[in-house]
Amino acid sequence: MRTSRHNRRYTTTIRHSNIFRVSDVVDYSKKLFFSTGRIFIFKDNFLKFDAIKDESIDLIVTSPPYNVDIKYGTHDDSMSYQDYLKFTNAYLEVCYRLAKDDGRFCLNIPLDKNKGGQQSVYADITAIAKAVGWKYHSTIIWNEQNISRRTAWGSWLSARAPYVIAPVEVIIVLYKKQWKKIKNGVSDITRKEFLEWTNGVWSFVGESKRRVGHPAPFPVELPRRCIKLFSYVDDTILDPFLGSGTTLISCAQTNRRGVGVEIDASYCELAKRRILREALTEQLELERMTL
Repeated sequence: MRTSRHNRRYTTTIRHSNIFRVSDVVDYSKKLFFSTGRIFIFKDNFLKFDAIKDESIDLIVTSPPYNVDIKYGTHDDSMSYQDYLKFTNAYLEVCYRLAKDDGRFCLNIPLDKNKGGQQSVYADITAIAKAVGWKYHSTIIWNEQNISRRTAWGSWLSARAPYVIAPVEVIIVLYKKQWKKIKNGVSDITRKEFLEWTNGVWSFVGESKRRVGHPAPFPVELPRRCIKLFSYVDDTILDPFLGSGTTLISCAQTNRRGVGVEIDASYCELAKRRILREALTEQLELERMTL
């Protein structure tokens, strides 16, 4: 197992036997914004993130910025496409370092994009992921059912320059070194869920920006499916672009440990509020610790 300079700084400060194992310890000195004891929010730039041990993550679930000029609080979502691909390469490398050898990655991205010129986003990011070292497993098509929102047609009723826009997004399913889980664990997926979710076309509606208070939220259903299908109970899940906290809500609701990283303080606060409001269950005994 690789040993990095980051790993030597970890000390076991958590006294709860049901939280992180010694080998999965969180460094509390590293920009921790909020924790319940099993759910951790870090206010940090993920490209510089070093608050958890290398090779400690079982599953990564995230939806990174799409670079379509969404007005985030901090992130520049209007960089050149080449800079966006460099940014993609950088976060994929950090994710690779943090994943276990049997770690998996569910990456929600656009199929393509037309704004600012047509780009094959899915094909380009898949190629970059493989170059970083990630292995490809499959692709899930998310039918977001939002075709009614379409406003761009190119040349209306003319062959001159029509736009073909697929009203779907994709979830690329990757893994680090081996697909089969190294250790056995407890799966909580039902027969009905397994039969439905192993079909690679998922149909459910997106999330409301107004309801959540974030410019690009995804619905809890997306990480919930990924988490239950691709991880065990008590596995450690990472979302490197936490946003409004949806992935950590799913972690709490499915009894997984969750680590979220978010660069914007206002979104960290939003995620914290949503976790406290939406993710409490009888099984989750909340211990608040805000730094």
